[in-house]
Amino acid sequence: MKPDLISLIIPFYNEGRAVDLFFQAIDEVLAALDQYEFELVCVDDGSRDDTLHRLIAHAHTDSRITVVELTRNFGKEAAMTAGIHHARGIAAIVLDADLQDPPELIGQMLATWKSESADMVLARRADRTCDGALKRLTAKWFYRLHNRVANVQIPENVGDFRLMTRPVLDALKALPERQRFMKGLFAWVGFKTVTIDYVRQGRAAGTTKFSGWKLWNFALDGVSAFSTMPLRVWTYLGGVVSLLTALYALYYVTRVLTQGIDVPGYASLLIAVLFFGGVQLVSVGILGEYMGRIHEEVKQRPIYLVRAIHHQHALYAHETPTTARHSASHLDVHPGNHHE
Repeated sequence: MKPDLISLIIPFYNEGRAVDLFFQAIDEVLAALDQYEFELVCVDDGSRDDTLHRLIAHAHTDSRITVVELTRNFGKEAAMTAGIHHARGIAAIVLDADLQDPPELIGQMLATWKSESADMVLARRADRTCDGALKRLTAKWFYRLHNRVANVQIPENVGDFRLMTRPVLDALKALPERQRFMKGLFAWVGFKTVTIDYVRQGRAAGTTKFSGWKLWNFALDGVSAFSTMPLRVWTYLGGVVSLLTALYALYYVTRVLTQGIDVPGYASLLIAVLFFGGVQLVSVGILGEYMGRIHEEVKQRPIYLVRAIHHQHALYAHETPTTARHSASHLDVHPGNHHE
Protein backbone atom coordinates (compact mmCIF):
# COMPACT_ATOMS: atom_id res chain seq x y z
CA MET A 1 0.00 0.00 0.00
CA LYS A 2 1.35 3.38 -1.00
CA PRO A 3 2.08 5.65 1.99
CA ASP A 4 0.16 8.89 2.47
CA LEU A 5 1.75 11.93 0.84
CA ILE A 6 2.27 14.83 3.28
CA SER A 7 3.15 18.28 1.95
CA LEU A 8 5.37 20.65 3.91
CA ILE A 9 4.77 24.28 2.89
CA ILE A 10 7.67 26.57 3.72
CA PRO A 11 7.74 30.26 2.68
CA PHE A 12 11.24 31.73 2.27
CA TYR A 13 12.18 35.40 2.11
CA ASN A 14 15.84 36.40 2.51
CA GLU A 15 16.57 33.29 4.56
CA GLY A 16 19.87 32.38 2.88
CA ARG A 17 21.62 31.82 6.20
CA ALA A 18 18.85 29.50 7.41
CA VAL A 19 18.33 27.32 4.31
CA ASP A 20 21.02 24.71 5.01
CA LEU A 21 20.17 24.60 8.71
CA PHE A 22 16.51 24.07 7.88
CA PHE A 23 17.09 21.14 5.53
CA GLN A 24 19.53 19.55 7.95
CA ALA A 25 16.91 19.68 10.71
CA ILE A 26 14.02 18.58 8.51
CA ASP A 27 15.93 15.62 7.05
CA GLU A 28 16.56 14.22 10.52
CA VAL A 29 12.88 14.48 11.42
CA LEU A 30 11.51 13.01 8.18
CA ALA A 31 13.93 10.09 8.30
CA ALA A 32 12.13 8.88 11.43
CA LEU A 33 8.71 9.13 9.77
CA ASP A 34 9.25 6.56 7.03
CA GLN A 35 5.60 5.46 7.16
CA TYR A 36 4.76 8.64 5.24
CA GLU A 37 5.89 10.09 1.93
CA PHE A 38 6.81 13.76 1.98
CA GLU A 39 7.09 16.62 -0.47
CA LEU A 40 8.62 19.97 0.46
CA VAL A 41 6.98 22.93 -1.28
CA CYS A 42 9.46 25.78 -0.81
CA VAL A 43 8.09 29.15 -1.91
CA ASP A 44 10.72 31.79 -2.63
CA ASP A 45 8.93 35.09 -2.07
CA GLY A 46 11.21 37.31 -4.16
CA SER A 47 14.31 36.92 -1.97
CA ARG A 48 17.14 39.36 -2.66
CA ASP A 49 19.91 37.26 -1.13
CA ASP A 50 21.08 33.77 -2.15
CA THR A 51 17.99 31.99 -0.80
CA LEU A 52 16.74 30.93 -4.24
CA HIS A 53 20.12 29.59 -5.36
CA ARG A 54 20.45 27.55 -2.18
CA LEU A 55 16.91 26.17 -2.58
CA ILE A 56 17.58 25.16 -6.19
CA ALA A 57 20.83 23.47 -5.13
CA HIS A 58 18.91 21.37 -2.61
CA ALA A 59 16.25 20.59 -5.21
CA HIS A 60 19.02 19.21 -7.47
CA THR A 61 19.83 16.54 -4.90
CA ASP A 62 16.43 15.84 -3.33
CA SER A 63 13.46 14.83 -5.46
CA ARG A 64 11.06 15.65 -2.63
CA ILE A 65 11.75 19.38 -2.98
CA THR A 66 9.76 21.67 -5.27
CA VAL A 67 10.78 25.33 -5.38
CA VAL A 68 8.05 27.77 -6.38
CA GLU A 69 9.77 30.98 -7.46
CA LEU A 70 7.53 34.06 -7.27
CA THR A 71 8.20 37.02 -9.55
CA ARG A 72 8.66 39.42 -6.62
CA ASN A 73 8.00 39.78 -2.91
CA PHE A 74 4.23 39.43 -2.48
CA GLY A 75 4.28 38.91 1.30
CA LYS A 76 4.02 35.86 3.52
CA GLU A 77 0.25 35.51 3.16
CA ALA A 78 0.58 35.27 -0.62
CA ALA A 79 3.55 32.89 -0.32
CA MET A 80 1.54 30.56 1.93
CA THR A 81 -1.32 30.71 -0.58
CA ALA A 82 1.07 29.75 -3.36
CA GLY A 83 2.25 26.79 -1.30
CA ILE A 84 -1.33 25.68 -0.64
CA HIS A 85 -2.10 25.84 -4.37
CA HIS A 86 0.94 23.71 -5.23
CA ALA A 87 0.65 21.16 -2.41
CA ARG A 88 -0.35 17.69 -3.64
CA GLY A 89 -0.52 15.85 -0.33
CA ILE A 90 -3.47 14.35 1.50
CA ALA A 91 -2.48 16.77 4.26
CA ALA A 92 -0.15 19.76 4.48
CA ILE A 93 1.86 21.36 7.26
CA VAL A 94 2.84 25.05 7.10
CA LEU A 95 6.02 25.99 8.95
CA ASP A 96 8.61 28.74 8.93
CA ALA A 97 12.15 28.33 7.62
CA ASP A 98 13.80 29.94 10.66
CA LEU A 99 13.15 26.81 12.83
CA GLN A 100 11.09 28.75 15.36
CA ASP A 101 8.41 26.27 14.33
CA PRO A 102 10.24 23.09 15.46
CA PRO A 103 10.21 20.33 12.81
CA GLU A 104 10.31 17.83 15.69
CA LEU A 105 6.61 18.60 16.22
CA ILE A 106 5.66 17.18 12.80
CA GLY A 107 5.48 13.63 14.10
CA GLN A 108 3.19 14.65 16.97
CA MET A 109 0.98 16.58 14.56
CA LEU A 110 0.61 13.56 12.29
CA ALA A 111 -0.10 11.25 15.24
CA THR A 112 -2.73 13.65 16.60
CA TRP A 113 -4.33 13.97 13.18
CA LYS A 114 -4.68 10.20 12.91
CA SER A 115 -5.74 9.50 16.50
CA GLU A 116 -8.25 12.36 16.76
CA SER A 117 -9.54 12.18 13.16
CA ALA A 118 -8.97 15.92 13.04
CA ASP A 119 -9.15 18.12 9.97
CA MET A 120 -6.73 20.66 11.40
CA VAL A 121 -4.04 20.37 14.07
CA LEU A 122 -2.87 23.70 15.52
CA ALA A 123 0.45 24.32 17.23
CA ARG A 124 -0.02 26.76 20.10
CA ARG A 125 2.90 28.66 21.63
CA ALA A 126 2.80 27.75 25.30
CA ASP A 127 5.97 29.73 26.00
CA ARG A 128 6.99 32.88 24.08
CA THR A 129 9.91 34.02 26.21
CA CYS A 130 12.06 34.08 23.08
CA ASP A 131 9.96 37.06 21.91
CA GLY A 132 10.50 40.49 23.39
CA ALA A 133 8.25 41.77 26.16
CA LEU A 134 6.74 44.44 23.89
CA LYS A 135 5.94 41.92 21.15
CA ARG A 136 4.30 39.55 23.64
CA LEU A 137 2.23 42.38 25.08
CA THR A 138 1.09 43.76 21.72
CA ALA A 139 0.27 40.24 20.50
CA LYS A 140 -1.89 39.70 23.58
CA TRP A 141 -3.70 42.99 22.95
CA PHE A 142 -4.24 42.11 19.30
CA TYR A 143 -5.80 38.72 20.00
CA ARG A 144 -8.12 40.20 22.62
CA LEU A 145 -9.17 43.11 20.40
CA HIS A 146 -9.68 40.96 17.33
CA ASN A 147 -11.72 38.33 19.12
CA ARG A 148 -13.84 40.98 20.80
CA VAL A 149 -14.85 42.79 17.60
CA ALA A 150 -14.57 40.11 14.88
CA ASN A 151 -17.20 37.63 13.80
CA VAL A 152 -14.59 34.86 13.61
CA GLN A 153 -12.49 34.02 16.67
CA ILE A 154 -8.82 33.21 16.10
CA PRO A 155 -7.06 31.04 18.71
CA GLU A 156 -4.64 32.99 20.88
CA ASN A 157 -0.90 32.36 20.47
CA VAL A 158 -1.45 30.20 17.39
CA GLY A 159 0.47 31.22 14.30
CA ASP A 160 0.60 29.65 10.84
CA PHE A 161 2.27 26.44 12.09
CA ARG A 162 -0.47 23.84 11.60
CA LEU A 163 -1.53 20.67 9.83
CA MET A 164 -4.44 20.83 7.40
CA THR A 165 -6.14 17.98 5.57
CA ARG A 166 -7.09 18.05 1.90
CA PRO A 167 -10.70 19.25 2.50
CA VAL A 168 -9.34 22.23 4.46
CA LEU A 169 -6.81 23.01 1.71
CA ASP A 170 -9.50 22.85 -0.96
CA ALA A 171 -11.75 25.13 1.08
CA LEU A 172 -8.94 27.70 1.44
CA LYS A 173 -8.22 27.55 -2.29
CA ALA A 174 -11.87 28.36 -3.01
CA LEU A 175 -11.89 31.58 -0.96
CA PRO A 176 -11.89 34.64 -3.24
CA GLU A 177 -10.04 37.24 -1.11
CA ARG A 178 -7.02 38.93 -2.57
CA GLN A 179 -6.15 40.75 0.65
CA ARG A 180 -5.58 37.63 2.70
CA PHE A 181 -5.31 37.44 6.48
CA MET A 182 -4.50 33.75 6.71
CA LYS A 183 -4.97 33.33 10.46
CA GLY A 184 -8.53 34.54 10.03
CA LEU A 185 -9.14 32.40 6.94
CA PHE A 186 -7.83 29.30 8.72
CA ALA A 187 -10.38 29.95 11.47
CA TRP A 188 -13.20 30.91 9.10
CA VAL A 189 -13.26 27.60 7.22
CA GLY A 190 -13.92 25.76 10.48
CA PHE A 191 -13.57 21.93 10.44
CA LYS A 192 -12.69 19.73 13.39
CA THR A 193 -9.67 21.27 15.09
CA VAL A 194 -7.27 19.94 17.73
CA THR A 195 -4.57 22.01 19.46
CA ILE A 196 -1.19 20.89 20.77
CA ASP A 197 1.26 23.04 22.74
CA TYR A 198 4.94 23.69 22.12
CA VAL A 199 7.71 25.98 23.32
CA ARG A 200 8.73 28.54 20.74
CA GLN A 201 12.47 28.83 20.21
CA GLY A 202 14.59 31.67 18.90
CA ARG A 203 15.52 31.99 15.25
CA ALA A 204 18.19 29.60 14.03
CA ALA A 205 19.64 32.28 11.76
CA GLY A 206 18.80 35.63 10.21
CA THR A 207 16.49 38.35 11.46
CA THR A 208 12.75 38.85 11.50
CA LYS A 209 11.19 40.42 8.41
CA PHE A 210 8.30 41.94 10.37
CA SER A 211 9.00 45.42 11.70
CA GLY A 212 6.72 47.11 14.21
CA TRP A 213 5.08 49.09 11.41
CA LYS A 214 4.40 45.95 9.36
CA LEU A 215 2.91 44.22 12.40
CA TRP A 216 0.66 47.22 13.01
CA ASN A 217 -0.61 47.14 9.42
CA PHE A 218 -1.00 43.37 9.67
CA ALA A 219 -3.21 43.86 12.74
CA LEU A 220 -5.32 46.44 10.89
CA ASP A 221 -5.77 43.98 8.02
CA GLY A 222 -6.88 41.32 10.48
CA VAL A 223 -9.53 43.52 12.10
CA SER A 224 -10.86 45.08 8.90
CA ALA A 225 -11.01 41.71 7.11
CA PHE A 226 -13.28 40.09 9.69
CA SER A 227 -15.20 42.88 11.41
CA THR A 228 -17.32 45.92 10.56
CA MET A 229 -17.34 47.02 14.20
CA PRO A 230 -14.97 49.98 13.57
CA LEU A 231 -17.57 51.38 11.14
CA ARG A 232 -20.42 50.79 13.56
CA VAL A 233 -18.56 52.58 16.34
CA TRP A 234 -18.67 55.81 14.37
CA THR A 235 -22.39 55.34 13.72
CA TYR A 236 -22.96 55.04 17.47
CA LEU A 237 -20.61 57.95 18.19
CA GLY A 238 -22.38 60.12 15.64
CA GLY A 239 -25.73 59.34 17.25
CA VAL A 240 -24.42 60.21 20.73
CA VAL A 241 -22.85 63.47 19.52
CA SER A 242 -26.05 64.44 17.70
CA LEU A 243 -28.09 63.79 20.84
CA LEU A 244 -25.72 65.80 23.03
CA THR A 245 -25.73 68.62 20.48
CA ALA A 246 -29.54 68.72 20.47
CA LEU A 247 -29.63 68.80 24.27
CA TYR A 248 -27.03 71.59 24.37
CA ALA A 249 -28.95 73.55 21.74
CA LEU A 250 -32.12 73.24 23.82
CA TYR A 251 -30.22 74.35 26.92
CA TYR A 252 -28.72 77.34 25.09
CA VAL A 253 -32.06 78.48 23.63
CA THR A 254 -33.67 78.21 27.07
CA ARG A 255 -30.83 80.20 28.63
CA VAL A 256 -31.09 82.97 26.01
CA LEU A 257 -34.86 83.23 26.53
CA THR A 258 -34.55 83.39 30.30
CA GLN A 259 -31.27 85.28 30.86
CA GLY A 260 -30.60 87.13 27.62
CA ILE A 261 -27.69 86.91 25.18
CA ASP A 262 -24.10 86.76 26.43
CA VAL A 263 -20.80 86.60 24.53
CA PRO A 264 -19.56 82.96 24.38
CA GLY A 265 -15.90 82.17 24.90
CA TYR A 266 -13.76 81.66 21.80
CA ALA A 267 -11.55 79.12 23.59
CA SER A 268 -14.41 76.68 24.09
CA LEU A 269 -15.47 77.15 20.46
CA LEU A 270 -11.94 76.46 19.20
CA ILE A 271 -11.63 73.34 21.36
CA ALA A 272 -14.96 72.01 20.07
CA VAL A 273 -14.03 72.64 16.42
CA LEU A 274 -10.61 70.99 16.75
CA PHE A 275 -11.97 68.03 18.69
CA PHE A 276 -14.74 67.21 16.25
CA GLY A 277 -12.39 67.90 13.33
CA GLY A 278 -10.06 65.24 14.71
CA VAL A 279 -12.95 62.83 15.24
CA GLN A 280 -14.03 63.32 11.64
CA LEU A 281 -10.51 62.69 10.31
CA VAL A 282 -10.21 59.46 12.30
CA SER A 283 -13.61 58.29 11.06
CA VAL A 284 -12.67 59.12 7.47
CA GLY A 285 -9.42 57.17 7.94
CA ILE A 286 -11.29 54.09 9.16
CA LEU A 287 -13.72 54.38 6.27
CA GLY A 288 -10.71 54.68 3.97
CA GLU A 289 -9.30 51.37 5.27
CA TYR A 290 -12.45 49.56 4.16
CA MET A 291 -12.63 51.44 0.87
CA GLY A 292 -9.00 50.54 0.24
CA ARG A 293 -9.80 46.86 0.68
CA ILE A 294 -12.70 47.21 -1.76
CA HIS A 295 -10.38 48.98 -4.21
CA GLU A 296 -7.88 46.10 -4.08
CA GLU A 297 -10.57 43.45 -4.46
CA VAL A 298 -12.39 44.95 -7.45
CA LYS A 299 -9.16 45.15 -9.49
CA GLN A 300 -9.15 41.32 -9.40
CA ARG A 301 -5.39 41.05 -9.62
CA PRO A 302 -3.94 37.62 -8.77
CA ILE A 303 -2.57 37.01 -5.30
CA TYR A 304 0.85 36.14 -6.71
CA LEU A 305 2.72 35.41 -9.93
CA VAL A 306 5.01 32.43 -10.45
CA ARG A 307 8.19 32.98 -12.47
CA ALA A 308 9.30 29.35 -12.49
CA ILE A 309 8.91 26.05 -10.70
CA HIS A 310 12.13 24.16 -9.96
CA HIS A 311 12.39 20.48 -9.11
CA GLN A 312 14.78 17.66 -9.78
CA HIS A 313 13.05 16.26 -12.85
CA ALA A 314 12.23 19.58 -14.51
CA LEU A 315 14.97 21.99 -13.53
CA TYR A 316 15.83 22.62 -17.18
CA ALA A 317 12.32 22.34 -18.58
CA HIS A 318 10.45 25.25 -20.05
CA GLU A 319 8.34 26.75 -17.31
CA THR A 320 5.29 28.87 -17.94
CA PRO A 321 4.52 31.93 -15.81
CA THR A 322 1.37 31.23 -13.85
CA THR A 323 -1.05 33.29 -11.85
CA ALA A 324 -3.09 32.30 -8.83
CA ARG A 325 -6.72 33.06 -9.43
CA HIS A 326 -9.54 32.66 -7.04
CA SER A 327 -11.72 30.37 -8.97
CA ALA A 328 -9.25 28.70 -7.26
CA SER A 329 -8.83 25.01 -7.27
CA HIS A 330 -6.37 25.37 -10.15
CA LEU A 331 -3.77 27.69 -11.59
CA ASP A 332 -4.41 29.48 -14.87
CA VAL A 333 -1.54 29.27 -17.34
CA HIS A 334 -0.75 32.32 -19.44
CA PRO A 335 1.20 32.40 -22.72
CA GLY A 336 4.94 32.80 -22.65
CA ASN A 337 7.78 30.49 -21.70
CA HIS A 338 10.72 30.83 -19.38
CA HIS A 339 13.83 28.69 -19.73
CA GLU A 340 15.64 27.99 -16.49
